[in-house]
Amino acid sequence: MDDIYIPPDSQKRLLQLSRETLEGFVLRWERQDCRIDDPYLLTSRYGAFVSLHKGEELRGCIGTCFPTNPLYETVVEMTRAAASRDHRVPPIIASELPAIHIEISVLSPPDLVNDPRSVEVGRHGLHIQSRERRGVLLPQVATQYGWDLETFLAQACLKVGLPKNAWKWPETRISRFTALILGEQR
Repeated sequence: MDDIYIPPDSQKRLLQLSRETLEGFVLRWERQDCRIDDPYLLTSRYGAFVSLHKGEELRGCIGTCFPTNPLYETVVEMTRAAASRDHRVPPIIASELPAIHIEISVLSPPDLVNDPRSVEVGRHGLHIQSRERRGVLLPQVATQYGWDLETFLAQACLKVGLPKNAWKWPETRISRFTALILGEQR
């Protein structure tokens, strides 16, 4: 599994695009199409999650592990979705914009694992699927809560509405991925 490399200038541009998208979307501005010629942002190899925080409060987090578009388009789409379609929280409103901190997690392609013990807490995120249920936990979540591997696996199952031991079921598919985490400097 490869680590993700995106140069600092490309990282800044991706965060800038996300901020412009968030503000334009919430304020209902007409967005001008931007021209992107950065090969790091044009790659369709990586998935992305966009997390919006207001202080310690999560205000939205949506993403995809399985991209179909260039990275910058995925980030634009996930920024809009995080601002308005995370069912756990109300949509972002204009008065909140100055307090919102954007975090982008650029994800490596998921790697199906045969042995869940190959997942490294703090390095890998989880994509779990069993029956029709599937979900994701980003690598920083386990670190944030101080989870060990078994707790991380159990929490991934609980997040998608499965029993906490569903990661042990033969029909459960567990994939791991790495993430390059980009955050605004505010």
